[in-house]
Amino acid sequence: MTDPNDRRAEDVALFRYGLIADLLHPAVEDADKKLYQMLREKAERSYCIPGSRRTRVAVETIRDWLDQYRGGGFDALRPKPRRDIGQARSIPSDIADLLVELRDEHRDYSVAMVIEEARRLKEEARVLPLPVSTVHRLLSRAGVMGKLPESPTSKDRRHFSYERAGELWMSDVMHGPAVFVAGRRKQKTKLIGLLDDATRVVPFAAFALSESTAAFLPVLSQGIRRRGIPLRLYVDNGAVYRSHHISLVCAKLGTTLIHARPYQPAGKGKQERFFRTVRMRLLPTLSDQDTASLDALNRRLWAWIEGEYHQSSHRGLDGQTPLDAWAMRSGDVRIPGPELDLREIFLFEQKRRVHRDRTVSLDGVLYEVDASLVGEVVVLRYDPSARRGAPIDVWHQGAKVCTANVVDAYANCFVKRTHDRKGIETDAPPLVPGPGLRMRDLDRSREDS
Repeated sequence: MTDPNDRRAEDVALFRYGLIADLLHPAVEDADKKLYQMLREKAERSYCIPGSRRTRVAVETIRDWLDQYRGGGFDALRPKPRRDIGQARSIPSDIADLLVELRDEHRDYSVAMVIEEARRLKEEARVLPLPVSTVHRLLSRAGVMGKLPESPTSKDRRHFSYERAGELWMSDVMHGPAVFVAGRRKQKTKLIGLLDDATRVVPFAAFALSESTAAFLPVLSQGIRRRGIPLRLYVDNGAVYRSHHISLVCAKLGTTLIHARPYQPAGKGKQERFFRTVRMRLLPTLSDQDTASLDALNRRLWAWIEGEYHQSSHRGLDGQTPLDAWAMRSGDVRIPGPELDLREIFLFEQKRRVHRDRTVSLDGVLYEVDASLVGEVVVLRYDPSARRGAPIDVWHQGAKVCTANVVDAYANCFVKRTHDRKGIETDAPPLVPGPGLRMRDLDRSREDS
C-alpha cells in the first residue's frame, strides 16, 4: 500500500540526486573543470524528468539542487507540493510517460500508431484529445524520435583505474556451488561480491540462495562497516541493481550509483577476474563439510579471502598485495560517523493499514501493534535478512511509535477486552486462573467481554 504521491516525490528526488551526484565527487578528468562549466554541460543535455514533460534543466536550478543537498541531504531534494494541484493539464504525466515508453520500445511506430496503442492500453487515453503535433513534440523532447543507437560493438572502450581506495566499488553476481538447505535438499547459491577498484580489496562478499535486493543490501552494509562508504558504486543492469530501494540507500549515503551499459561486460573486467580466481582457487578445494550449509560455505569463503586472496601479490597492482595497496591508498576513505545510523538506512519499508484486531501482516506473518493505531496507515521498517518473525519498527506520521512483535494468539486468550468511546478494543490486566479464580469464572468473564 504505497502512496503514489510519496513514490513520485521520491522518484523526483532520485532524479535530482543523479544529476548532481558527480558534482559532489568529481572524477579525476573533471577535477580541473570549473563548477559553472560542468553545470553548463549538464544544462545542455536532454533528460526524461519524472512527472514532467520538460527535458532540459537550467544551470541555476541544478545549482539550487546542489545547495539543497549539501544543506539538508537527500530529503531536501524532495519537491514541494505544487500550487496547481487538481487543475487539468493537456496531457497527464502518466499518459505522457506511456507514450514515451511505447515509442522507445517500438521505434518503427509512427506517432499516430503510438497514440492508437496508448488508447488501447489505457482507458484514460481514450477520452483525451491527443493531437499528433502535440505528441510528436512530447516524444521529440524526450529524445525517442531519433534513430536507434549504434551497435554496442562500435563503442569506444578504454582501460581505467582509480588511484584512491573508496573512489569506486564494483559489484556483480557469480553462480556458486550447491549447499544443503534445512539439512535435506541441495540448492544452488549465488556469490554477491564487492571489489574496490584501486586496491582490488574485497570489502565484503557472501554466498546467498537468491539474487535479490534483500540479499545484496546486507553485503553492501557489511562492506561499508568494514571499508567505509564508497564515492561510486558500479553495477550491471540486472533487476537486483535496478531496485528503487538500492537507489534510495545510495542517495542517503552520498554514493553515486552507476549502471554499466547494456552488453558491455568488459567494463567490469576486474570483478570478473576476481570471480575467475574464486572459481580456480577456492571452489575446487571445497569439502563436503564446507557445503553442508550456507553458513559453513560463507565461513570458508571469508577465511580464503582474508587468508589467501588479500595476502597474494596481484599483477594489476605491480606485484603488491591488495592489503598493501589498501594501506597506501586508503587515507581519504569516508568512515561512517556516529551521526549516520546505518541500520536505519538499510531497513526496508512497507505501508500497511492496521486492522480492527490491532494486527498488520508482513510476509505472511501477523504482528500486533498499539490499539491507538487501529484504522491508521503505518510504515513498517524491517531488516529483510533477519529471521522470520523478528520484531519490526512501526512508524506513524514520520515518527517511530512502537516495536511490533508476532501475535501470540494463545496469550491473547487470557487478556480481557474493554472498549473506549470509539469502540476500539483496549487491553485490561491479564485474567488467568489462580487461587481466587476458578475456571468457570474465567469462562464467564470471556462471555461478558
